[in-house]
Amino acid sequence: MSAVIRHDWQLNEIEALFALPFNDLLFQAQQVHRANFDANAVQVSTLLSIKTGACPEDCKYCPQSAHYRTDVDKERLMAVEKVLEEARAAKAQGASRFCMGAAWRNPKDRDMPYVIEMVKGVKELGLETCMTLGMLSPQQAQALKQAGLDYYNHNLDTSPEFYGEIISTRTYADRLSTLQNVRDAGMKVCAGGIVGMGESRRDRASLLAQLANLPQHPESVPVNMLVKVQGTPFAELDDLDPFEFVRTIAVARILMPQSFVRLSAGRESMNDQLQALCFMAGANSIFYGERLLTTANPETNRDLALFERLGLNPLAHEDYSDDVHEAVISDAVAEQQQPVRYYEVS
Repeated sequence: MSAVIRHDWQLNEIEALFALPFNDLLFQAQQVHRANFDANAVQVSTLLSIKTGACPEDCKYCPQSAHYRTDVDKERLMAVEKVLEEARAAKAQGASRFCMGAAWRNPKDRDMPYVIEMVKGVKELGLETCMTLGMLSPQQAQALKQAGLDYYNHNLDTSPEFYGEIISTRTYADRLSTLQNVRDAGMKVCAGGIVGMGESRRDRASLLAQLANLPQHPESVPVNMLVKVQGTPFAELDDLDPFEFVRTIAVARILMPQSFVRLSAGRESMNDQLQALCFMAGANSIFYGERLLTTANPETNRDLALFERLGLNPLAHEDYSDDVHEAVISDAVAEQQQPVRYYEVS
């Protein structure tokens, strides 16, 4: 089931995938996953907030927004050496990618030298680097690329149609422009969205259409479950049906066969069974550690225990270079062309 890479998905096609019987959808997603990845390997990242709170944006889901009164403490940009200490600890715990997030609308010129030193320092530790700093100009994207930044995260959040219900201080076009600046600079793109914000299934389909129809699929697609925080406008929203979340993972896998699909925010509230279904649906990346920026994440030991129970293995940094990924895809495709074999597990 080696899926053709497409960039012309129609909304009705994606809605039809969402509407498949649950078992049929997961079966299709698992076939696509196995044709493109080691089915039992998971890429592991750690996320650190390098500057917290006082963000001028009014994203209704975000406890870091200066527009809302939450329990998040405001913190200035961390010192470079402190960031590197955290990166060393993350590597020791098994992370292969270190992601750094700052609550900015966009980085100021005065901040760029410190951010660049962080990227260089983390690279020297042998970790992949990722940052999310808000909107980027072409010049800032080039500077981060030259420093060695591997990935830049900039989520679309939701569909273009529902976007106005989420934020008013930044346009959808602004987000797409930043993604283009990142691509033009030669960095890899990490872009996904958040579900459970009161959007419809059609909105979830439309979000995935936006991502899948980009000229090049994001290498990493984080799918976040809304974490409801007191003080934000979305604190009292109804929970999304967990099976709908799994469907979103599965459809993302089918639409973007060679992207890492990441379980991101919201895992703290997911039981092991739900996470296992997400891995079956094609998720193959997680954030690792006890916090995601300002919200809780499952403890490291819990993740390791779940991996052991499911027979999953963390990918090392060298295991998913472009050359190795191509080899894995070739091997997986060849395996799919062989007769089905059943293995006895002791």
